[in-house]
Amino acid sequence: MLILITIVHIIVCMFLIIVVLLQSGQSGDIAAAFGGMGSQTAFGPRGAATALSRATTWSAIIFMVTSITLSVMASRGGGGPKSVLQGVSSAPTKSQPAKPATPPAPSQK
Repeated sequence: MLILITIVHIIVCMFLIIVVLLQSGQSGDIAAAFGGMGSQTAFGPRGAATALSRATTWSAIIFMVTSITLSVMASRGGGGPKSVLQGVSSAPTKSQPAKPATPPAPSQK
Protein backbone atom coordinates (compact mmCIF):
# COMPACT_ATOMS: atom_id res chain seq x y z
CA MET A 1 0.00 0.00 0.00
CA LEU A 2 2.87 2.34 0.81
CA ILE A 3 4.45 1.73 -2.59
CA LEU A 4 1.16 2.45 -4.40
CA ILE A 5 0.66 5.74 -2.56
CA THR A 6 4.26 6.73 -3.24
CA ILE A 7 3.87 6.04 -6.96
CA VAL A 8 0.61 8.03 -7.09
CA HIS A 9 2.31 10.85 -5.18
CA ILE A 10 5.22 11.02 -7.63
CA ILE A 11 2.89 10.99 -10.65
CA VAL A 12 0.76 13.77 -9.14
CA CYS A 13 3.91 15.80 -8.40
CA MET A 14 5.05 15.60 -12.01
CA PHE A 15 1.54 16.41 -13.29
CA LEU A 16 1.24 19.38 -10.92
CA ILE A 17 4.58 20.79 -12.06
CA ILE A 18 3.59 20.51 -15.72
CA VAL A 19 0.12 22.02 -15.22
CA VAL A 20 1.45 24.98 -13.23
CA LEU A 21 4.13 25.69 -15.82
CA LEU A 22 1.58 25.59 -18.65
CA GLN A 23 -0.59 28.30 -17.11
CA SER A 24 -0.08 31.93 -17.93
CA GLY A 25 0.11 34.51 -15.18
CA GLN A 26 -2.92 36.67 -14.34
CA SER A 27 -1.11 39.90 -15.12
CA GLY A 28 1.46 38.77 -17.60
CA ASP A 29 1.53 41.87 -19.81
CA ILE A 30 4.09 44.67 -19.57
CA ALA A 31 1.45 47.26 -18.59
CA ALA A 32 0.81 45.44 -15.31
CA ALA A 33 4.41 46.05 -14.29
CA PHE A 34 3.88 49.83 -14.47
CA GLY A 35 0.39 49.92 -12.93
CA GLY A 36 -1.76 50.00 -16.05
CA MET A 37 -4.79 47.68 -15.78
CA GLY A 38 -3.14 45.95 -12.84
CA SER A 39 -5.96 46.69 -10.41
CA GLN A 40 -8.60 45.30 -12.77
CA THR A 41 -6.82 42.00 -13.11
CA ALA A 42 -6.14 41.74 -9.39
CA PHE A 43 -9.50 42.94 -8.06
CA GLY A 44 -11.78 42.42 -11.04
CA PRO A 45 -14.38 39.69 -11.35
CA ARG A 46 -13.04 36.20 -11.64
CA GLY A 47 -13.54 34.61 -15.00
CA ALA A 48 -14.65 31.06 -15.63
CA ALA A 49 -12.20 28.46 -14.43
CA THR A 50 -10.26 26.93 -17.26
CA ALA A 51 -9.45 23.26 -17.56
CA LEU A 52 -5.87 23.98 -16.46
CA SER A 53 -6.96 25.74 -13.28
CA ARG A 54 -9.36 22.90 -12.42
CA ALA A 55 -6.59 20.37 -13.07
CA THR A 56 -4.28 22.40 -10.84
CA THR A 57 -6.84 22.48 -8.04
CA TRP A 58 -7.55 18.74 -8.14
CA SER A 59 -3.91 17.75 -8.46
CA ALA A 60 -3.04 20.02 -5.52
CA ILE A 61 -5.77 18.37 -3.42
CA ILE A 62 -4.52 14.89 -4.35
CA PHE A 63 -0.94 15.98 -3.63
CA MET A 64 -1.89 17.18 -0.15
CA VAL A 65 -3.87 14.02 0.64
CA THR A 66 -1.05 11.72 -0.47
CA SER A 67 1.50 13.83 1.44
CA ILE A 68 -0.49 13.60 4.66
CA THR A 69 -1.10 9.88 4.14
CA LEU A 70 2.60 9.18 3.57
CA SER A 71 3.63 11.18 6.62
CA VAL A 72 1.09 9.39 8.84
CA MET A 73 2.24 6.00 7.55
CA ALA A 74 5.87 6.93 8.14
CA SER A 75 5.23 8.11 11.68
CA ARG A 76 3.42 4.90 12.61
CA GLY A 77 6.33 2.86 11.34
CA GLY A 78 6.38 -0.53 9.73
CA GLY A 79 7.26 -2.61 12.78
CA GLY A 80 10.97 -2.22 12.19
CA PRO A 81 13.43 -0.38 14.38
CA LYS A 82 12.58 3.26 14.88
CA SER A 83 16.17 4.40 15.31
CA VAL A 84 19.54 3.33 14.01
CA LEU A 85 20.83 3.40 17.58
CA GLN A 86 17.98 1.36 19.04
CA GLY A 87 20.03 -1.79 19.62
CA VAL A 88 23.09 0.00 21.04
CA SER A 89 23.43 -0.03 24.81
CA SER A 90 23.84 3.36 26.39
CA ALA A 91 26.07 2.18 29.28
CA PRO A 92 29.75 2.87 28.70
CA THR A 93 31.88 -0.21 28.30
CA LYS A 94 34.79 -0.78 30.65
CA SER A 95 38.00 -1.14 28.77
CA GLN A 96 41.11 -2.87 30.02
CA PRO A 97 44.43 -1.06 29.83
CA ALA A 98 46.83 -2.43 27.30
CA LYS A 99 49.47 -4.81 28.68
CA PRO A 100 53.02 -3.74 28.05
CA ALA A 101 54.90 -5.74 25.49
CA THR A 102 57.34 -8.26 26.83
CA PRO A 103 60.92 -7.48 25.93
CA PRO A 104 62.59 -9.98 23.62
CA ALA A 105 64.68 -12.60 25.27
CA PRO A 106 68.42 -11.97 25.11
CA SER A 107 70.06 -14.02 22.45
CA GLN A 108 72.83 -16.42 23.49
CA LYS A 109 75.94 -16.83 21.41
